[in-house]
Amino acid sequence: MLELRAITAGYDRHAPVVRNASLTLAPGEAVGLLGPSGCGKSTLARVAALLHRPDSGTLLLDGVPVRHWRHRAPRELRTAFGVVFQQPRLSADPRLRLTDLIAEPLRATGRRAEIPQRVAELATTVGLTPDLLGRQPHEVSDGQLQRACLARALVLRPRWLVCDEMTAMLDASTTAALVAVVEEYRATTGAGLLTVGHDRTLLHRWCDRTVPWEAVCGEEPVPAGS
Repeated sequence: MLELRAITAGYDRHAPVVRNASLTLAPGEAVGLLGPSGCGKSTLARVAALLHRPDSGTLLLDGVPVRHWRHRAPRELRTAFGVVFQQPRLSADPRLRLTDLIAEPLRATGRRAEIPQRVAELATTVGLTPDLLGRQPHEVSDGQLQRACLARALVLRPRWLVCDEMTAMLDASTTAALVAVVEEYRATTGAGLLTVGHDRTLLHRWCDRTVPWEAVCGEEPVPAGS
């Protein structure tokens, strides 16, 4: 079980973007977090994935409170999460070929021997042909790069997937393809999914339940610029 309890977080302690947010996610469950741009849902997703330390509140994994975030978190916790961000070009090293992008987590965890097989498997799974694997990010489309980013998120076989507006920049056919990959992974592994977005129709169709931002924080969302 993944539990966020009374999370307050942001990038300025005097002006947090998330206040008193609570959310639970069971193993194998798909939860959609629905809210307008700028309300804080992406920050909460980063907290859930151990990428951002909250100012206050508690994150529990299987009933055990998390004490450390980012590189200070134990490896077994960090590798339990796979994350896909909204903008693949900001989350991909522009110097890497797609094959190396996918293999990054395996290299970082000392599992180089698995690289050839896992990269080949996942490239097929996400719909990347061998010729694309040798290209750098500037040589492929946003959709192709996001496919590689999804493969990277899956390469360590995570227990939890966090998709932060994963399909916001994609066309309908690529969106359907990537959602199908995530659903197949969930069905075969029992992984839990937290997906963040503002497309109510997509989240309702994709997820077991959709939670509006105001229900998470107990207040009305405040869009950016208000």
